[in-house]
Order: sequence, then C-alpha cells, then structure tokens
Amino acid sequence: MRRGSTGWGTAVPGDGSARVVAGAGPVRSSGGRDTVRLRGAGGEEPQEPQEPPRYAPEWLRLREGADAAARARELPGALRVRPAGRTGGPLVVHDLGCGTGSMGRWLAPRLPGAQHWILHDRDPGLLRFAAMAAPRAAADGSPVTVETRRGDIARLTPEALAGASLVTASALLDVLTRAEVETLADACAGAGCPALFTLSVAGRVELTPADPLDTVVTEAFNAHQRRAGLLGPDAVTVAREAFAGRGATVRAYPSPWRLGPQEAALTGQWLRGWVGAAVEQRPELRGPAERYLTARLAACAAGTLRVTVHHTDLLALPRPTGGPA
Repeated sequence: MRRGSTGWGTAVPGDGSARVVAGAGPVRSSGGRDTVRLRGAGGEEPQEPQEPPRYAPEWLRLREGADAAARARELPGALRVRPAGRTGGPLVVHDLGCGTGSMGRWLAPRLPGAQHWILHDRDPGLLRFAAMAAPRAAADGSPVTVETRRGDIARLTPEALAGASLVTASALLDVLTRAEVETLADACAGAGCPALFTLSVAGRVELTPADPLDTVVTEAFNAHQRRAGLLGPDAVTVAREAFAGRGATVRAYPSPWRLGPQEAALTGQWLRGWVGAAVEQRPELRGPAERYLTARLAACAAGTLRVTVHHTDLLALPRPTGGPA
C-alpha cells in the first residue's frame, strides 16, 4: 500500500517465522519515494517507466475485512452527496489510490441512488481488479458503474474533479507530503465537493498483554512513517488544517483496527511489517526486535494476543454556496 498505513518494513533476521513476508507492506526501499498516481486534468495517461507494485494485492485483500469493520459507521449518513454537474445524473465518486477497490465495495452499497465511480491508481493491475470487483448496485438497488484512470496527484486540479459529488480515499493521507495534501485540498475545494478519507494512521498501537518494547517499536515505526517528508501520524492534523483553511467543515472519527484470534493472519502480517519498519529506522533494535517479534507471533498463533491499531477517518464538507459552513 503506499496507500495503506499499517504494515510496512523489511525483514528481521532470524528463523523463517520472524520475517516480513511478501504482501505485508510497501514493496520499496526506504531510499525511494513514490507518489500516488492520478490522471491529469487533460485525461492523458502518463508515460513513465514501469514500476514494481507498491503494495501486494494479497496484503490489500487481507486487511479489507478489518478496514470495513473499523470505518466509522456514521460516515455514510454524514455525507452530503448529490449529483454535481449532471442534472438528474448519478453521484460521481472519485476514489483516489483505489488499490483493489475496497473503499468502493464498502461505501457504494451504503449510499442510495445511481453512482458512477472513477477509480484512480498508478498500478494498472490493481485498477483492472478494482473495476472487475466493484459493486454493481447501490443501497436502493440503483446501478453502480465504474471507470479507471491513471495520473499523478501532484497534477490533480479542480478541473480533474469537475462534476464530482464526492472524493474519497482509504489509508492515503499518511503517505502523502504536506504539499500533496495542500494540492488535494485545493482540488477538492475548487471542485466544491465533500472529501472522505478513511483509515489514516494515528500513531498509537495497543497490544495485550503489554511488553516494555511496545513503546520503543511504536516510536521507531512512527519515525519511519515520517521519513522523506511523509506525514505519517501527523497527516490528520495537517489535512484538517488544510481543508478548514479552505472553508470546509471538518469532522474526525476514530476508526481503530481491533484484532483478536479471528484476525490472526492479518495480525501476523501486520506485526512483521510494523517491527520490520522499526528496525529499518533504528538498526540497533535488530536483536531485541527479533526476539520480540518471535514472541509476539507465538502469542498470535496461540490466540492470546490482542492488538488495537488506531486510525482516524476524516470528513471535509465544503461551505455551502452563498453561506457559512
């Protein structure tokens, strides 16, 4: 995921049970920094070298159930969505960094009325999967249609969002820079549409039973998330300020993952990525982290580990035309 916020990192040495496996996080080195790709305002497809996938589809599919359970239940009812620019037409929803399309599968069946989803991602394979797996019916049985686009978030403009009823994304804000969030806020404000961003990492993790290394790993992981100018756990604060500064009413909702024995596969993958990222940030933790990870994975397999990974959902509602927000 560069668009996912809860499972990154490199391998911790040791036996095979204490390694980060494919699909547990972004497939890139810490020296690299890529951006979410979105189609430009003119609709052109970017001509750029083929890059390896940032997140393995297996990881995105593994976390989908936990994401769906975590998103704030109030969100669909709090949205002010309406056909925009198409009188009597469908709701037009732009899903930024759509991955396998989990946001659409969660939200489209919760909204009434005909909908047209525009799925954005830089990975053509993920776009194809997301389009094929998209829901076909809204909450009231109205049709849901989809199209796919590619491009660069740095070129996202109000014109690219013309006619949008809603802009949405899942686990995106924390892997953007401040400049990218400002660009996103400008585009949404210019288009006059609400924006919904779910599952931004909050920088807080709770594991039961507790261990003295929990805090150390959390702090190292958060530092890893902020590398190369990325916002990491500061993303929600920055986004709130950016959207509020453009006149939007901004609401935040907690959306924690609550992982127990039924989510053991996801917890194991998350642990590998979480600890691996901490070690990448602080190599001196390698020895203690290997022992810590092995013990945590054993507790996960035994069904005795509980994990809460805190996220925040953010809803920005534009100021009504001709009146205060």
